[in-house]
Formats: sequence, structure tokens, C-alpha cells
Amino acid sequence: MRENQDSPLSLGTDSLSRLLMRYALPAIIAQVAASLYNIVDSIFVGQGVGPMAITGLALTMPMMNLSAAFGAMVGAGSAALTSIRLGQGNKTAAENILGNVVLLNVVLGMIIMVFGLVYIDELLYFFGASEQSIPYAREYMRIILYGNTITHLFHGLNNMMRVAGYPNKAMIITIISVILNAILDAVFILWLDWGIAGSAWATVISQTVSLVLLVGHFLKPDSFLRFRSTAFRFHWDIVKGILTIGMAPFMIQSCACVVVILVNTTLRNYGGDLSIGAYGIANRVAFLFTMVVMGFTQGMQPIVGYNYGERKYDRALRTMWMTVGWSVATTTLGFIICEAFPYEVVRLFVSEDGSGNATELIEASARGLRILVLMLPIVGFNIVAGNFFQHIGKPKRAILLSVARQMLFIVPLLFILPPKLGVDGVWYSIPIADFTSTLLAAVLLAIQVRKLRRNPSAEVSI
Repeated sequence: MRENQDSPLSLGTDSLSRLLMRYALPAIIAQVAASLYNIVDSIFVGQGVGPMAITGLALTMPMMNLSAAFGAMVGAGSAALTSIRLGQGNKTAAENILGNVVLLNVVLGMIIMVFGLVYIDELLYFFGASEQSIPYAREYMRIILYGNTITHLFHGLNNMMRVAGYPNKAMIITIISVILNAILDAVFILWLDWGIAGSAWATVISQTVSLVLLVGHFLKPDSFLRFRSTAFRFHWDIVKGILTIGMAPFMIQSCACVVVILVNTTLRNYGGDLSIGAYGIANRVAFLFTMVVMGFTQGMQPIVGYNYGERKYDRALRTMWMTVGWSVATTTLGFIICEAFPYEVVRLFVSEDGSGNATELIEASARGLRILVLMLPIVGFNIVAGNFFQHIGKPKRAILLSVARQMLFIVPLLFILPPKLGVDGVWYSIPIADFTSTLLAAVLLAIQVRKLRRNPSAEVSI
């Protein structure tokens, strides 16, 4: 049976705080659960394998980000098209989209797998690997690449389940995957002593199990959207629509990939292999808090979109500011924890075994973490502002904010600061870019708010 859903009309009348919590809570849980994949892997690898394995894990992130960029392109595009077709009452078209999501994810997953396996060493050296770190990175990445198609299908079908009206079921399957991944990490790394390969196998197996659950859902006769044999052929109008709509998140994710590569290579040049591992740890910690914010922005999406479409701009703006408040509170909490307890946070990922590498990694990670999160409180505002533009049909501004932070601000700083400050220059480039891009977000948002309040009739409702 399809999950019971509230009438969309309530988005224009119900209490905004109640609506935001209703829509945001499942999204937050799903986002946090998804981010725990990397965090749990890092903890078990750091505690059970060693400091250099942490660096190896961090070196694989650009490839994972690039793969995720293609996944985001298919996911965002298919979600938008499916929502439109369902809104039009065209279930057959929505099921055709479902079939094309499967085909696109299989094709892209296979292409990335083959390309990655053929050029695995060249890619890892390009990402910042050294002779000491590449064995760990190669071992992990090879297994992950073998399961790349499974990963694409898992995320793609999970997203389609959410759009088709089963957000709670999609969330539960994600949580099952995360829990199973943690259990298998413990078994493979701590008990069977498989090393970093154990973490990779844990990820692939847990996602395979969850994929089976997703496929089973779409095979059920009572599923709102089902697999139809006729849908499993490329509909080029659907493919074009998916790729066009999904280009924005693809660009954003691709820029993030470029930045990680530059950060890794710069850290290797100025600080060595363990500096890359330190960045991997610090970035994962900060990422956890930003994923909570992303959950809030997903929760505000239907509320802002509906009220903007109804020209209830005041409700749309109040929802946005409420989301800003909760998001800033979340990132401020993250800032306080990381600044007050950096060593305690880092020790979750690194076992103090008395070796020089472990001590060096702990010190580098703790110092880097405290610098990295300097602007974390205002990052909450930055993320919400960017997503607000996306939700009201102004994706160009959302892309501008993301690309500005990642390319226009961070990249020049990575060339300017490290020659003067060394490793610290790499770390400081990130909060400086966060601060600058937040100023840009504030200016663009102020202009938009002023326009909505002073001349609402001029705003085109989409």
C-alpha cells in the first residue's frame, strides 16, 4: 500500500514550524544515515588498519565524488520529471522514467567502473597518492569500482521510491544499509582482519542487500510505480530531460571533485601523506553537520515551492528564515564541539597505538579540524540560501553560489596561501572561501527578499 500522505493544500495553511518538522525530519535522518557510511568506514579503517589506510581512504574520495556527480545528475533529473508526470496523472510516463533510471545507472555505472579499473593507478597518483599510500587506496577503490553499478542503482531507485510516495520506506532501507555496513565493517576488519578491503566489501554487500529490497518493492503488484518490461528501453526525450535538469547538481558535484583533488595534492606537497588523511577525517566530521542542514533544506523544499507558486511569498520567506535558524543552530553546535573537543573527535578515527604516524595524524587532524570549522556557523546560512534559490526556480543563482565557493574562491586561495603558510594555508583557504561565498549569498538573498516584499506582482510564479 502507498504511504498515507497529507494533502498538498496543507502546505499553504498549516503551521510552518509543524510543516518544516514533518517534512524535514525524515530527510535529516536519511541524510545523516547516508553520511554515516563514510564516517563509519573511516572509524573502522582508522581503528582497525592504521593511519596510512586513512590516507588511502581519503585518496579515493575524488573518484567517489565524480561517480556521485553522475548519480546526482540522474537522480535530480529523474526526480523532477517524475514529480511532474505524477502531478499530471501520467503514471505510465513515470514508469517509463523509472525504467530509464535503471538503464542510465547501469550504463554510467559500467562506464565509470571500466574507466576507473583501467586507469586506477594513474587516477590515484593524480588524486595525490604516494608510493606509501597507493596500496591502500588501490585495494579499496578496486572493490568499490566493481560494485559501482550496484551503488548507482541503489541510490537511483532509493530516490525514485521517495519521489513515488514512499519517503519513510526509502529512509528505512537507507538506515538498514548503514547498520549492515557498520556490522560488516566490524566483522571484516576487526574479526576477519581483511584490512581496508573489508571496509570496501562491507559497503558493496550492504548496498547489494538494500538494492534487493528496492527491486522487490518495485516488483510488487501493489507498488504505486512498478517495473514494466516496456519501460526498459531508452526514451531519448526522457534521457534528454533527465540530463538537462540534472546538469546543475552534476556541475556542483564535479567542482567539489576538482577541489578535493587540489586540496589533496597541495596537502601532499606541503605536509605529506598523513596531511591528506587528516583532511579526510576533518572533512567527514564537518560533512556530518552540513548533511543535517541539507535535510532541513529538503524539508523546506515543498513548503517554499508550494507557497511561492501560490504567491504566498511571506510564508515562503518565513519558512526560509526558520530553516536558516535551525541550520545555523546545527552548524554552530558542530563548531562548538569541534573547537572544544578536537582531540576527542579525532580519536574516534585514529587508534593511539604509540606509533609516530598515529600521533602525527591525531595532531594534524585536530589542528586542521579547528581551522576547517572556523566559519561552520555561517555555512548553515549559505547552504539554505543556495537551496532557496533552487526551490523558487532560480537555479543559476544556486549554481553561482556553489561554483563561486568551490572554484572562484577556494582554487585561487590554494595557490596563494600555502606558499606563505604551508599546510595551514590549505586549511585556512576553506573557511575564508566559506566567509566570502556567504557574503555573496547574503547580497543575492537580500536582493531577492527586497524584490518579493516591495514588488511581489513582478515576480513570476513558476
